[in-house]
Order: sequence, then structure tokens, then C-alpha cells
Amino acid sequence: MVKKNSRRQRIGRRGLKNRNRFQRKDSRGELPLTERILSFLATRKGPTSTAEIMQGLSLPPSTRKVTSETLTALVKAGKIIRENKKFRISADHGQIRATLALTSRGFGFAALEGQKKDEKDIFISQRNLGNASHGDSVLINILESTSRGRSEGRVVRILKRAVTTLCGIYVEDKKGGYLMPDNPKLPFNVFIPRKNSRNAKNGIAVLARITDYGTEKQGPTGEILELLGDPLTVPVQLRMAMETLSLKGSFPAGVLEAADQLEPLRTCGPGRRDLRHIPHVTIDGATARDFDDAVAVEETPKGFRLHVSIADVSHYVQAGSVIDKEAYKRGTSVYFPNLVLPMLPERLSNDLCSLVPNQDRPAFSAILDFDEDGRQIRAQYCRSMINSRQRFTYDTVDRILYKKDREARRKYAHLLPMLTAAAKLSARLRKRREQRGSLGFTIPEAEIRVEGDKIVSMGHAKRNEAHLLIEDFMLAANEAVAETLARARQDVLFRIHEKPDPSKVATFTEAAAAMGLQLTKSEISPAWFAGVLDEARGKPAQYVINNLLLRTMQQARYSPENLGHFGLAAEYYLHFTSPIRRYPDLIAHRVLHNFLVQKTGEGKQLPVLPKEENLARAALHLSSRERVAVTGERDVHARLSCLFLLDRIGEEFDGVISGVASFGLFIELFDFFISGAVPIGSMKDDYYHFDSRAHRLIGERRNAVYQLGHTVRVRLEEVDMGAKRITFSLVPDSAGQKQLNGKRKKRQTRA
Repeated sequence: MVKKNSRRQRIGRRGLKNRNRFQRKDSRGELPLTERILSFLATRKGPTSTAEIMQGLSLPPSTRKVTSETLTALVKAGKIIRENKKFRISADHGQIRATLALTSRGFGFAALEGQKKDEKDIFISQRNLGNASHGDSVLINILESTSRGRSEGRVVRILKRAVTTLCGIYVEDKKGGYLMPDNPKLPFNVFIPRKNSRNAKNGIAVLARITDYGTEKQGPTGEILELLGDPLTVPVQLRMAMETLSLKGSFPAGVLEAADQLEPLRTCGPGRRDLRHIPHVTIDGATARDFDDAVAVEETPKGFRLHVSIADVSHYVQAGSVIDKEAYKRGTSVYFPNLVLPMLPERLSNDLCSLVPNQDRPAFSAILDFDEDGRQIRAQYCRSMINSRQRFTYDTVDRILYKKDREARRKYAHLLPMLTAAAKLSARLRKRREQRGSLGFTIPEAEIRVEGDKIVSMGHAKRNEAHLLIEDFMLAANEAVAETLARARQDVLFRIHEKPDPSKVATFTEAAAAMGLQLTKSEISPAWFAGVLDEARGKPAQYVINNLLLRTMQQARYSPENLGHFGLAAEYYLHFTSPIRRYPDLIAHRVLHNFLVQKTGEGKQLPVLPKEENLARAALHLSSRERVAVTGERDVHARLSCLFLLDRIGEEFDGVISGVASFGLFIELFDFFISGAVPIGSMKDDYYHFDSRAHRLIGERRNAVYQLGHTVRVRLEEVDMGAKRITFSLVPDSAGQKQLNGKRKKRQTRA
């Protein structure tokens, strides 16, 4: 315990020293008085006197005259307005609404309101931020200067603060203490008066509220709301991640009450097809608790019939209800190790909607017929009632179908014909997707095992053929529903993935060539990218190639307009198969129901969204919520990676160079799926030059080469919990030295 306290104290002192923007001067010196005044007035809610301006900027009395002259000049220039000897920012002097995003290095970028997709954000230097912070809604002025091809701007008014509560590490001080924000994008520390500290101890994690944002010179003041506990434990790190991204761990009382009042549907009434005789099964991970998809396959005289039956969430969750509004607000479930932040209350996700075995459950079924080659020849849809025969895990199905385990095949003999048909259809569907150019990335996912407060293991999640089988069927259902609704001109949210930027493709091609891949020149198409993945398969650099290719791609998103899915080489695609954990799938269910009602004249139309929403806004909101979930999952992985390695300083590991930059190397550890960096300053054996075209560092004297995709051995030097940063050093005789020795031998042979 003494060791932990000392580490927390070191983390706190180091962060307080390095992170307090209000105690640092800009590297270019003091701001001009005009800019200081404009930045200060931007933070004021009302008109401000000359005396208040001087006090806020800590100006001595001797500068009264020059301050008055500067204010007069700003009034004449129309940048500020005089009101009875007081001043305020001009409301119409070229001001533009924007949302501010800060970097951990202190500067930021402003995304303009209504900004087009191809327009660059406005660069905001540290000196032009005022005391605006990450995520704030602000008004900015565009300056005449530019930075790296971007327009520059200055924050002139803060419209809305993004952060009012925050968590971080408490650091004791004589007058009370400081909260060092857990989010590195918040460039300040919050002063906590002793009376508002709740007797917090040095180095403990706390949740606080900002009571006064202060000024650029003084910084914010706050009060502690909750003592979270030891920051070097898994539960506290998960809580801090949730608070940083405003992710909710519980539901409002009204939502829980509404969920508890729902009555289970157990009878197959009008408008619902009885499919309980079909041998559906669920296939999920061993730790899964909510089962939202069940499948069944049978061979037919013409080929195969696939049933994909999805939990009928739309039966229980009506658009505009309190449950629906909360689900829409969340947008998606978020998955952390040992913790799920669900989109729907547990009463729905793990009970009423979950397709548990041997229980009648309402579903929405896609019944798809395929010929012998896996070509879809018919699609039917219906609300149904099913009864799952078995809850399978991926490992069990893999043993039955692909490892031919005798005991497993004997135990599940009654389902073996259905599973065998499923394996045949899966192979045909995958082959057809590959032929059209669908991309099969082989990037492993992280698997973190947690027991209590501790991390038991970190590594790669294992995927087998059973994972791919279910993936094949879900993709088939999503494509079929998307094509049906698109051809019927139904308004719905499609899942789109646009073509990559040609400049990014060129950069990727350059990097791949540097790693030895022989790429043919061709038009940018899914088939070309699929060929690249095939070329990389089995090579040492396969992981890096897959990663680089993924970064080359644009982000998939939701859209009311069908623009196709590049990565899947699919003309039609949407999300239909996971309504328990994704709101866009729930939208698709409601739209598909309404389409069936139009066709048959039976049943009632369902509202698709809460009244105040439309599909265009929903697309933006739900894409944003998905990105928040992904950010949260990555953030937790970074936190737990640091925790896992915290007590392993000095140990050596094998890894691959996953990135090369002018400031050093990025390393991915083979065994743990953990990333870190080797600063170029730590490479003391030579002076290294960065070859950006070949993605490598080259030693000036000895010609040692550290190339993207090379394997290396590294030593763990530092773990910075505050910055969530891991630093390695290269172990002698690593990849670069081996490369050098090889060159020397060749030279000697030639001689």
C-alpha cells in the first residue's frame, strides 16, 4: 500500500507541474494587449469597465493610459462596443459559431457550424484560446494569418461550456488542493479550496464540479462531488473513462419503472408468423448475456434457406416513449472489460428481448433463399415467434463443425444436420463476397480478463470459423433488408462507407512498397484492396499492412442516402441485426414493419423516431454516438494497458514497428496487444534521420535501419498513467542492428 501511495503522489506532482496552462507563457512571448483584451472580453457575460479589464489582466496602474488608448482603437475598429464607460465584444464583427477541439499540446481546432465535409477546421493557437476549453461552443474571428495551409482563428466568446463536471487526480496544496483533469485535452488544473475538498487525500481519484471558470491568468475553481478511490485499480479507471466521455452507467428511475411495467409476449397472435418449429440456435461468445440474433439453415431442392431471426425490440419499445428517448440519446451500448453500458435497461436486454433457449420470444425474421452457389433468389420478412433450441458458444460450434470433435458432434447430433447446412451456406456466401472484392481484414481484437480490481491477462481475442459463420449470415440479412427497403424507396438509415481519399491511398501504397509488397497500379476499388490483403497474408508485416489499410479507409457512418458500402463492396447495406445494442437497427425494424403493413394492409404503422427528430439529424447523432463508444473502448484499453505494465518497468518484450515518425518509433507488442513509443532521443547509438517516403529511420554513421514492419525487442522504460502513455527503449541487437550486420556481411562478400 505504501508503494501505491508513493506512485499516486508522483503521478500527481508530475501532472501538476506539466499540465497547468495558466502558469506557462506562450513560447512566442506575451500576447499583444489588443489580443489579451479581446480574449478577456470574450469570457465576460456583460459589459466590463476599464478597471475590471486591468484587474482581470493583472495590468499595473502605470498602463492605464495605454489600456484606454487600446480600447478606443478597438472601438473604432468595430471589434468591441462601448456602453456607458464599459466595453463588450462586438456581436457582429465577423464572428462564426464553432465547436472547439483541443489537443494535449495546448492548441486546438474549431469545427465551424455547418462546415462541409471537405473543409478544414480552423487552427486556434494556445495564445488565441482565451480560457476556452475542449468541446466548448464558441464564437471565433478568422484571422489574416494561416498555419500549415489552414486558416487561423481567435476565440472571442464562449457560448456554452462543454465541461462542468470532471474527474481527475487530487493533489494537496497549502490552501487546499488542485484537481489534475484526467482528460489530457483539458489544459488546466482546477483549484479546490480546502472547504470544498471533502478531505480528499493526495493522489486519490475524485469527481468535481467547476464552480468558476476564472480568467486566462487565474484558471478555474471547483468543488469535489465524490471520492472515487485508488486510481491504480480497474474499477476506478473504468469510472474515470465513463465520466470523461459522459457515459451513463445507470438509467433514470422513470425508464426503469417503464421497463418493469412491460408485459412479456408469449403468444403468437395476428400479424406474427409462428416459426417455433424451426430449429433456431444462438451462437455467441462465452460471456454474452443478451442474445439478439438466432439462425437456422436448411438445404432445399434449389439450394439453401436461411432464417435470421432478430429480437423484436420494436414490439416493446415504442418511438417517443421514455425508454425510446433514452435509447436514442445513448445510441449504442458500450462494452468494457467486465462492464457493459447498455442502450436498453436490463429488463429488456437480458430478459424480454433476449433470445434465450427453450423460451418463446417475439422476433423479426428475414427468410432468405439461396441457390447452390450462394446467390440470393428470394427474400421474405415477417414478425415472428421463435423458440431457440440451443445457446451455442463460438468455441463449441467450431469444435462441432470445423474440428470434427466426436464427443461434441455426438452430444448435439439432433442439431448436426442444421449446423452442417449452415457451414455449407456460410462458405458459399463468403466466397461470393470475396469474389466481388469485399475486404477481409485480419486485425485481432483485444481481450482483457479482469478479476476484481486486477487485470489477469491481456492479449488477442481468438476468432475461429464459427465467428465467420455468424458474420456471414448477419451480413447477408443486413444487405437483403437494405436492398428491399432501398428498392421500395423507404426512408431509412443506411450504413454507408465511401471511397477512400486518393491521397491517403497513395500514402498507403508508398508504405506498402517500402515493406516489400508488389502492388499493381489500378483504379481505387474494393477488389484492389482485397488483392493487397491477399498479397500481405502470411507475411511478417501482415498486421501492419492491415492496420495501415484500415486507417486509409474513411469512417463508416449512418446516412438517409444510400451511397453503398465500399469495404463490403455492397451496393446496399444497413444495420438490422442488433437492435438490443444499436438504435439504427431499431429504426430499420420499424421501417421494415411499416413496409410490410403497406404491402399487406394488415397491422398499424409505427412511428420511426421521437417526434422532434428526423432521419438526417438521427444519422449525425447516431454516427456521433458510435464514435463516442469507440473512443471510450480505446480509452479504456489504453488505461488498462498502462495499469497492466505499471509494475513491469525494465522488462523486455518482442514487438513490431507499427509506425515511424520524425520523433521516433511506434511499437506494438506481440503478446499483449499493447502500443507504445520509442523516442528518437533515446536512440543514443547513432544520429537518426527520418525517411518519410520509405517510413524508416536511418542511422547517419552506421546505416542502421528501423523500418515499418520490422520486428524489434524493446525494454519498458516508463508508464505515464496521466497521459496514458507507454515509453520503450530499443534493446541492442534489435531489428536495426540486425539489418546493419546483414549489410556488412554483403559488403565483405562483394569485396
